[in-house]
Amino acid sequence: MGRWVGFAAVLAACAACSTEGAGGTAPGTTAPEGLKVEVVVSGLSHPWDVGFLPDGRMLVPQRPGRIALVDGGRATDVEADLGDVAARGEGGLMSLVVHPDFAASGLFTTCFNTSADVRLVTWRLDGAKATRVKDPLLAGRPANPSGRHSGCRMALDRDGNLLVGTGDTARGAVAQDRASLGGKVLRIDLATGEGVPGNPFGDRIYTYGHRNVQGVAVRPDGTVFTAEHGPDVDDEVNVLKPGGNYGWDPSRGGTVGGYDEDVPMTDLDRFPDAVPAVWSSGDPTEAICDAAVLVGGQWGDLDGVLAVTALKGAKVLLFTITAEGGVGAVATPSELDGTHGRLRGAELGPDGALYVTTSNGDDDKVLRITRN
Repeated sequence: MGRWVGFAAVLAACAACSTEGAGGTAPGTTAPEGLKVEVVVSGLSHPWDVGFLPDGRMLVPQRPGRIALVDGGRATDVEADLGDVAARGEGGLMSLVVHPDFAASGLFTTCFNTSADVRLVTWRLDGAKATRVKDPLLAGRPANPSGRHSGCRMALDRDGNLLVGTGDTARGAVAQDRASLGGKVLRIDLATGEGVPGNPFGDRIYTYGHRNVQGVAVRPDGTVFTAEHGPDVDDEVNVLKPGGNYGWDPSRGGTVGGYDEDVPMTDLDRFPDAVPAVWSSGDPTEAICDAAVLVGGQWGDLDGVLAVTALKGAKVLLFTITAEGGVGAVATPSELDGTHGRLRGAELGPDGALYVTTSNGDDDKVLRITRN
């Protein structure tokens, strides 16, 4: 249990930071020094994710509807039929997951908006060409025509099941409606798209009551964290509990369309059994995005820290995490504080480095982050 408790050196370095975890205060900026940031590839447009291939290459989906194959610092477009991708506002081609058996199967799965829904499609990569082999793996997730609150972050859990964070599509009743796949975290079979046996509601839904899940990270012990956009206040980091209601319900009030964003992000008055966030930004929000757990001795006293990117905040936030999943302290490394613009994707690579994507729309990059 030692990896996950204490982090004494990080806590000491964060003495000037906010350390109230779920108390709703904004993060501090003091952090351990010594991070090295390298540009892996540039010239991209809103890269959303990074998928690592066994031979060292990377697949990088870009929101406008392109997949880059990155090899030795050079990017080429994958030949793929992405004509049904609807890139509007927040929506488009988003998350990507490489299947664990890729070396034999060549399979990967993408999440993207169409004009009708948000869906998952599984592809087979052959050289620099991808063909659809499961189309769709999962369809029918609700979408807003503007692309707003599309969610679409994917990650594999410790058992190889696919976790999918979805958005509420900016419609009031969606997050609390267990007949809808919006405003949820889904847990599905990577091969079939069906719900996993043991899911709390006997279907694909694992948790509900979410606003717009932008990050999903799985700790080696199986703990699942999500990073979620709040409205004007209260971005949240949550720990998932099977069947948990995370308390977002903007359907009350007299607003046009029944979408009242003045309600609490986690409404414990209306839902006393809702799961409280382990950290909330308070005011202002950072527009937190993807998340990854730093694992390995190469990180020193950062081993076990949760790294979360921020779009509006243009930074990486480092959360020290207890064994139970609580937040002990929050820090922002100077090397990733306003230095590269808006930051979106976060993935731990097979080399143990953290890979982060920028999301500025012009000459976007994949960054590789290590500890000196």
